Amino acid sequence: MAMKFKEYQGLELPEIAKEILGYWQSENIFQKSIDHRPENKPFVFYEGPPSANGLPGVHHVLARTIKDIFPRYKTMKGYRVQRKAGWDTHGLPVELGVEKELGISKEDIGNSISIEAYNAACRAAVMKYTDVWNDLTEKMGYWVDMDDPYVTYQPKYMESVWWLLKQIYNKNLLYKGYTIQPYSPKAGTGLSSHELNQPGTFQDVTDTTVTAQFKALDDTLPDILKGDLPLYFLAWTTTPWTLPSNTALTVGPKIEYVVVSTYNQYTFEPMRVVLAKALVSKQFTGVYEAAESLDGYHSEKKKIPFVIGESIKGVDLLEIKYEQLLQYALPFNNPKNAFRVIAGDFVTTEDGTGIVHTAPTFGADDALVAKQATPEIPPMLVKDEQDRLVPLVDLQGRFRPEVVDFAGYFVKNEYYPAGESPDKSVDVEIAIKLKTENKAFKVEKYKHSYPNCWRTDKPILYYPLDSWFIKATEVKLRMAELNNTINWKPKSTGEGRFGNWLANANDWNLSRSRYWGIPLPIWRTEDGKEEKCIGSVEELIQEIETAMVAGLMDNNPFEKFVLGDQSDANYDHIDLHKNIVDGIVLCSSKGEPMHRESDLIDVWFDSGAMPYAQWHYPFENKEKIDDGAAFPADFIAEGVDQTRGWFYTLHAISTLVFDKIAYKNVVSNGLVLDKNGQKMSKRLGNAIDPFETIETHGPDATRWYMISNANPWDNLKFDLDGITEIRRKFFGTLYNTYSFFALYANVDGFNYKEDDILVEERPELDRWILSELQNLIAEVDQFYAAYEPTKAARAISDFTQDSLSNWYVRLSRRRFWKGSYESDKISAYQTLHTCLVTIAKLGAPIAPFYMDQLYKDLMKVSQKEAHQSVHLAAFPVPNMDIVDEVLNRKMGLAKSISSLTLSLRAKEKIKVRQPLQKIMVPVLNNQQKNEILTVANLIKSEVNVKEIELITETSDILVKQIKPNYKTLGPRFGQEMKAVAAMIQQLDAKAIASIEHNGSLPVIVNEKNITLERSDVEISSQDIEGWLVASDGENTVALDITISEALRNEGVARELVNRIQNLRKDSGYEVTDRISIRLSDDPSLKLAIEAHGQYIKEETLADELQMVPSLEQGIELSFDNILSNLHIFKN
Repeated sequence: MAMKFKEYQGLELPEIAKEILGYWQSENIFQKSIDHRPENKPFVFYEGPPSANGLPGVHHVLARTIKDIFPRYKTMKGYRVQRKAGWDTHGLPVELGVEKELGISKEDIGNSISIEAYNAACRAAVMKYTDVWNDLTEKMGYWVDMDDPYVTYQPKYMESVWWLLKQIYNKNLLYKGYTIQPYSPKAGTGLSSHELNQPGTFQDVTDTTVTAQFKALDDTLPDILKGDLPLYFLAWTTTPWTLPSNTALTVGPKIEYVVVSTYNQYTFEPMRVVLAKALVSKQFTGVYEAAESLDGYHSEKKKIPFVIGESIKGVDLLEIKYEQLLQYALPFNNPKNAFRVIAGDFVTTEDGTGIVHTAPTFGADDALVAKQATPEIPPMLVKDEQDRLVPLVDLQGRFRPEVVDFAGYFVKNEYYPAGESPDKSVDVEIAIKLKTENKAFKVEKYKHSYPNCWRTDKPILYYPLDSWFIKATEVKLRMAELNNTINWKPKSTGEGRFGNWLANANDWNLSRSRYWGIPLPIWRTEDGKEEKCIGSVEELIQEIETAMVAGLMDNNPFEKFVLGDQSDANYDHIDLHKNIVDGIVLCSSKGEPMHRESDLIDVWFDSGAMPYAQWHYPFENKEKIDDGAAFPADFIAEGVDQTRGWFYTLHAISTLVFDKIAYKNVVSNGLVLDKNGQKMSKRLGNAIDPFETIETHGPDATRWYMISNANPWDNLKFDLDGITEIRRKFFGTLYNTYSFFALYANVDGFNYKEDDILVEERPELDRWILSELQNLIAEVDQFYAAYEPTKAARAISDFTQDSLSNWYVRLSRRRFWKGSYESDKISAYQTLHTCLVTIAKLGAPIAPFYMDQLYKDLMKVSQKEAHQSVHLAAFPVPNMDIVDEVLNRKMGLAKSISSLTLSLRAKEKIKVRQPLQKIMVPVLNNQQKNEILTVANLIKSEVNVKEIELITETSDILVKQIKPNYKTLGPRFGQEMKAVAAMIQQLDAKAIASIEHNGSLPVIVNEKNITLERSDVEISSQDIEGWLVASDGENTVALDITISEALRNEGVARELVNRIQNLRKDSGYEVTDRISIRLSDDPSLKLAIEAHGQYIKEETLADELQMVPSLEQGIELSFDNILSNLHIFKN
């Protein structure tokens, strides 16, 4: 018995996905898709490693869909695409999670819990949700090798990272510096500039600000500033907690300053103040008012007078000394050089007072300007209990004991444990103190943007840190040059966001004062005069052996490691984490002990090293990097936030070490928002569960919705109703088209055993759809190749719904279920089979499950190809020889005219089954006339009219009317819009026809030559009595809506056929079953049957059609004022 195409009882996308997933796994289809492609034709893809200690969200479905599409496409194009999964296992996300789970803080590590035990807890926690991630990966159809992933905590990976750092070190691009860096007290570590610029780190906050009064020392004032009243410098700060660390005031040398005499608004003491002349009006507001003198003022008055006096340039203020504002401590080094006025080019008069409070301990600009002063301004550093120089704020963000009034206070309320923060922040407390001591000119709230830690979401501090840096500034021009060779999607991200970031790149702060990560492989002597950077395990073991000979180490912790053995088992003998390597003491050239620098490296370096470290390069797989087999990547994709994360570190490391790009093509995908455009979060209750979504709608509909709804780089407003619509419109249409094919192919026994009928010998409708199919193949191939999946999905969807289902299948349906099994019917089957197979291949990268099922269902019977899966098949190649643009154009006309006609029927609520007499269509020329005539029968059949009358544009039957489109005229013509609009309303029929068909029209308005565009006007057709008129801008149709008795009878007959066919289906009859029909009497029905009885019998496979006076059996018929009963039965 011949095999039959599988028939379904309904479209169950989730079930199909489960069945296909099982098939892939049992048949090892993913691995075969790699093995069946030549090794010498690689397409390199890098997987950006997620952190498995957090759960995946619906946005990961989008990201992973994008990453899955192009490797699948390239595989079908004949490339060998290795996809190695990876896990990002170090850094703050892991450590903070473990601290929360263990109920500890960073200070407890090394005290109440050992570093070894802490790191063991991190190692256990880091892979906490790998099963969940793997489950989502499989269920959504993301093909990536999860059996052999790269894991950043494994010794081989860490060794490769050390090797990379050694290369950077050897190029003198790695250095140690004591600088002001972003620091997260809650995380207990410094941050790099790219971490500080992650999305959402800068947040608007409202802080207490102080304009402080710094009292000048009279004996250091120039004569022009001496006077009877005390003189104060005004300096504004948004961080009052830094005022105890003030050691200088900075002015702009060229800025003009003035002396203003007034009273303090809090103590009412008379005084003189110095500030920038340009900012007097901004500072002296509220209670202050300008006056000619201070005479007669007392504290009871509502307004405080101020008098502007002497003017002086900033350069003349230099080296004036002032009293320390808050006298808690003096700088340990050179306190005599502190508390002076110095110059700085960064001072502006945009806000504040034009005088900058300078605390070199807590600001990079402050530190630089203090160092440039002669003599240098000392930072506020004091000796701690271990005799080390430290700031007045400790690493937890608390004031030290020296700040006696606020000792132990956190400088930011956000640093307190939950529920323990005081009502008044330390900024407020300091402001109150300054008010009472006559040291505050103004205290007010101020809204500004302040950076938060990207992981703790708590404010950062700018803090003096001993850190290791990579000299990114030395290669930033080269990074920019190389970036110009990368294909960014969208281009604006590469040129704008990423390009600007590169142009302004700072040196990369590599140090992290944490515990779970890759240790910085640098050992130094105590005096820092000698250091060694270790680039391999072998090198470290050799150094350990030297240290043992020198008596600096008793044993080798890596003694079980066999040099030269690259097996995983051998590397299992070692651990390169902090708790191990910190115990290793090396020997200097002078025999002195060398200890490892205590920092770990930035976890972003871990992920940026993955192109090399995933292969344990250069210790193994050298050819993958050196010969270009796995470097650079042909394609990567992650969220747009990675422009300052993974995209940057990949690019920086490849430039620093190899002077090459790390990736050729990159898609930066946007955010997944809720349907209202809000960011998803559990707190807002608008988060979408990806597992529930896939279980309910299936991965194919979810993926297709995400890709077709918006370009990957645009933000997606995720709406579950949208997935439902995709399932109904696209997948439902494709399913129905296949079901139609399978039903009639099984009836006729079609299994593609016949030779292909030559395309040129097929009916015109077949030639047209195959012609359009070739254009679709070329178009979709081009879209995928250009990393434009949204355009690909939409093109496939439009073809399936519009061209294939709504046009080809509908117009061909009689060929499938009528007539004998000869060339015309065989051609229809072959053509539809070809279209379905091609759609399965084109759509496979986006909807991998359903397209594979469709392909397998077709191939199981036709056996046209021997592939086990569509993902092992070749991507279609267009046969441009069978593209017939004339035929495409004719069919396009037919579709357009039919669409307009059907829209008029819908407007008038006239069913398509009701025949109408005629449509009129204006034509431009004989070519268009002839093209329409060749498809006239098709149009008449589609829209159910008897005649098509073609009329010339100059005919006065159809009258066009034109009016201005003010939305476009306004922006284009401005004040002349009224004149242009008046001219438009005077255009005659010839001018209207010209602009309609040429797209533009040159005219003269107010003696000026202008060109009207088609978008500048609105053109419509006037209705004719008894007719309806519609136009789509290119074609116009007039429909005669008069229904004669003969037309009405035919319409009743057609409606009756439809009702009988539905009843056949509901009764479970086979399509070949012959029937008899009984109808109860109805006058209108009787007239229709008398006129069209034979037609009704032929269409419904009825041997007998009878009308009887009454009928108790069957169903009730009610339409078009007809009331009858219908009964059918098999013969």
